[in-house]
Amino acid sequence: MTHPLEIGKVSLAHNILFGPMAGISDLPFRLLCHEMGAACVCTELISAKAITFKNRNTAAMLETHPAERPVALQLFGHEPEIFTAALRMIEAGGYDFDILDINAGCPVPKVVSNGEGSALMKTPRLIEDIVRACAGTHPVTVKLRSGFDPRHINAAECALAAEAGGAAAVTVHARTRDQMYAGTADWSVIRAVKDAVKIPVIGNGDVTDAQSAKRMTEETGCDGIMIARAAQGNPWVFREVLHELQTGEALPRPSAEEILTMIVRHADLLTQYKGEYVAVREMRKHVAWYTAGFKGAARMRDRVNLIENMNEMKALCAAFFRDA
Repeated sequence: MTHPLEIGKVSLAHNILFGPMAGISDLPFRLLCHEMGAACVCTELISAKAITFKNRNTAAMLETHPAERPVALQLFGHEPEIFTAALRMIEAGGYDFDILDINAGCPVPKVVSNGEGSALMKTPRLIEDIVRACAGTHPVTVKLRSGFDPRHINAAECALAAEAGGAAAVTVHARTRDQMYAGTADWSVIRAVKDAVKIPVIGNGDVTDAQSAKRMTEETGCDGIMIARAAQGNPWVFREVLHELQTGEALPRPSAEEILTMIVRHADLLTQYKGEYVAVREMRKHVAWYTAGFKGAARMRDRVNLIENMNEMKALCAAFFRDA
């Protein structure tokens, strides 16, 4: 069920990938997901226009690490010429990445209201123009949704436009923009895209384990699987999915000790890259995900949201898992 995947000139060891999530798929978490087996990781969505404005926060988001590669850099915007200018600045800045991903799927209102993210699907020709403008030294991929709303399910048309512009692959999150992240993903749309284009198609939506990954592959014929939200508090999902698909055997879930070790490593990486003040506040949501399902998780969420320094957070987590 797993196999190597070629995206342009980039060869992935297998076809289970980690998807981009705003505020989640930063460098520390990408490193953890890569270590747990993701064949490729992707940055948070980054504004092409913000790059041209030399935004300091955006520059930090462009940073990658050799240990996480291959890594995709995801940009969003709606003006082909801005993408071209942003890419020139990225290359001049010496930022390393392997694949350029164009976001045509983000459903967030402040992105969509600017004609960006999933709003691009209203104008497939614009997707083609943006992809063509980004052609260069890196393979270009496009992340789509099923469509902008239930009346306009046009992922196949948009994928054909991306292919015409020179895209090396497309990813389809099988929900409409209207659905946001709710409801059930309609995998038949991934099947329709696979039937329409010749480039690799990566499926996304409602894959949480090896069994759902297997069903998606069988139902859609997709070339790869992208896992995103299922990795929140659970970077082991890549190791588990890969192992079960390759061997037919399910791995045991991580022990309390292993989860605690992961939390500490995650906290240390965040502190290293963002400083303790930011790291503590960002770890609050991650700790809530890591502890979900354990007895006392709700109380833990309340307590961790009051923590102000990393040593206190580590001590609280150690006590929680000691009693788990």
